[in-house]
Amino acid sequence: MLWPLGLLAACAAHAQTPSPLAEWQYSAGVPLEKMFEPETAQWGIRLGAGAIMRPMYDGASRYHMLAGPSIDIRYRDLLFLSTGEGLGINLVSTPHWRAGIALSYDLGRRSEDDPGHLHGLPNLNPAPEAKLFAEYVVSKSFPLVLRVNARRTLAPDDGWTADIGAYLPLPGSSETFYWFAGPTVTLADSRYMARRFGIDAAQAASSGYAPYSPGGGIKSAGFGVSTVYYLNKHWFATADVALSRLLGAAANSPLAANPLGLAIDASLNYEF
Repeated sequence: MLWPLGLLAACAAHAQTPSPLAEWQYSAGVPLEKMFEPETAQWGIRLGAGAIMRPMYDGASRYHMLAGPSIDIRYRDLLFLSTGEGLGINLVSTPHWRAGIALSYDLGRRSEDDPGHLHGLPNLNPAPEAKLFAEYVVSKSFPLVLRVNARRTLAPDDGWTADIGAYLPLPGSSETFYWFAGPTVTLADSRYMARRFGIDAAQAASSGYAPYSPGGGIKSAGFGVSTVYYLNKHWFATADVALSRLLGAAANSPLAANPLGLAIDASLNYEF
């Protein structure tokens, strides 16, 4: 079956701001373009706006709504600028493989986001985030996409996270509607866990929490669904849902008010 190229390309524009969405949802459908349409256009430009409901920080019990632009600009199979994937370059682009580097950003965390749980703890300021990624498409007859990435914010004392995910186009798609679904697992090293979920002696004194020193390992696991619907030749709408759960040392942290996190977003876009 030949998947509609426009629908595959459209999914890249769905993410407005960084969120608890599965990492694969930021680029859903992009690696399938090379598999089914080897000759890509010189430019692909999709602009729009959207909103997302998400936890105020990783492990928060409070939610908030964010709104912003949805941007996805791609030059051949080489360069891209996307509110979901960031600013990056594809170092490898074949019918089966896509791999590269990108620079995005992390929204951080502020104590006033949840004074009941974060009082006396330092803010984690927004910071650029470097990312290495690779995706593999199994075959045309079985278009399962496997994705791995490693990420690190360019902030002092922060560590690495890595995502392992997979997704598959689902039945029920048509010329105007398309959807994907798949799981993801996120791992983190001890430096990342200590900064995001740990409490050192000074923080314990100012916050009232007991000291907590989490180790590295599996941070969370989740499942996501991404959809796109074409209203006409140029206009399309997208929606995404992702459910994730903190595990192990992250879930046991006193800062994890709610280990279960839900993210829902929607956007309206124009494809030039």
